[in-house]
Amino acid sequence: SSPHLVQVRERIRINGQPISKELFSKYFWLVYNRLEETKDPVHASMPAYFRFLTIMAFHVFLQEKVDLAVVEVGIGGAYDCTNIIRAPVVCGVSSLGIDHTSILGDTMEKIAWQKGGIFKPGVPAFTVAQPERPLEVLRDRAQERECLLYLCPELDAFEGGRRVLELGLAGTHQRSNAALALQLARTWLQRRSCRGKVGGQGWGGQTPLWPLGSQRSTRSPPGLGELKEVPPGTELAGRPVPLAPAFQPTDAMIQGLRDTEWLGRTQVLPRGPVTWYLDGAHTTSSVQACVRWFRQAALNQDKPHDGSEVRVLLFNATGDRDMAALLKLLLVRFWEGGRGVTVPGCLDQQNFNVTLENALTRCLENQRTWTQLLEEKGGQDPWLPTPLRAGGLLQPAPARGTLLLVPPAPRPLNSPALVFPCLAQALRWVAQGRDPRLAAPGATGAHPHPAASSGAVLLREAAAVRVLVTGSLHLVGGVLRLLDPALSQ
Repeated sequence: SSPHLVQVRERIRINGQPISKELFSKYFWLVYNRLEETKDPVHASMPAYFRFLTIMAFHVFLQEKVDLAVVEVGIGGAYDCTNIIRAPVVCGVSSLGIDHTSILGDTMEKIAWQKGGIFKPGVPAFTVAQPERPLEVLRDRAQERECLLYLCPELDAFEGGRRVLELGLAGTHQRSNAALALQLARTWLQRRSCRGKVGGQGWGGQTPLWPLGSQRSTRSPPGLGELKEVPPGTELAGRPVPLAPAFQPTDAMIQGLRDTEWLGRTQVLPRGPVTWYLDGAHTTSSVQACVRWFRQAALNQDKPHDGSEVRVLLFNATGDRDMAALLKLLLVRFWEGGRGVTVPGCLDQQNFNVTLENALTRCLENQRTWTQLLEEKGGQDPWLPTPLRAGGLLQPAPARGTLLLVPPAPRPLNSPALVFPCLAQALRWVAQGRDPRLAAPGATGAHPHPAASSGAVLLREAAAVRVLVTGSLHLVGGVLRLLDPALSQ
């Protein structure tokens, strides 16, 4: 899986845990040295970062003799370096979103074409509810690649009158992910003839196989519907893709859904009066889902008796994403009825594909966008003092020499949007010494923005501070590393 949040070892997991430092080091140098020895002497280049880690992951799984490998594509699918597996057991496409448009295309249809590139002849594939045209593109891709594609039923269909399936990952959008996971797991279990129980009943030892396009078992385990091969041109009751049958999840599946944890996705870290809400959403659809989750999660928290609640948005984004669209969603849906300070950029995330100057420029663009959105909305933050004009882009902090960002002249500082040069400084300012894992902000090197000092007063006096961290998995990973240093060990 990618990207990693804190340590690169998170990308290669066995039994749910990142491989050890010793194992990572062993296989890293084994693969590196082998590639170095065998590379083309004329074009003497090594694989790029992600491609190298993909090769290494496959080697680790083969050497460690894993029973099952779950491989997530990096970007897209058709031309992704993970897409070299000729005969996977099953393929899945989750909810599509607009992302990586410079590589995948700028429409959902183009992105669906790329995603459908992972389909393989004779290998069953599943997807979840998609907009009509992208779903038709997935169907066409499946047909041209001689792959049988099925639509997952809603998770409600798996509950079948029983108690509601409990998910370890919060958010209503995770229900479609859970439905897809159930179909993928069931397919692997059946294709590999694993022993088990379905619907809590034994059925004579082994799961019958149903390899699509080949001879099927004559009996099906209790609770499992049979996947039907649909001839071309068949009327599908208004759906371009046939609906896969629901089934009764096994006890192990139910426990798996309940116990699933994935750091940085709809994660809540309560720290006394400060509560951190972390979600690596970075597309318009995922940000919408993030906001719905945050609002519900915040509602579930105890409300302060005096009503003094401050919301803080910690935001940054990378790549070719539409920052203005993401910030607009956050302002309209997250900020309505609330008040707070936005920290649109933190500059200590390692990204060697962009220069520091580009990163600074993007942060300032986010700040200006947030200011303009506030003005259009007609909102004025109550803690803002008289606007202060700044004379330059970067100014050294007193007595420390570190760089603090302020907007360039002549625009006044008239919005509660701060840009911090490093993530640690941003978190210390937000927490104001009220999170035991974070030191209080120092007196020297204070942020020159007028909202910084007046906002700090509100943050210190508020009965509850709710901080939403979103926009980038790299940002979320950096926050986790500082809030939970044990993750770096």
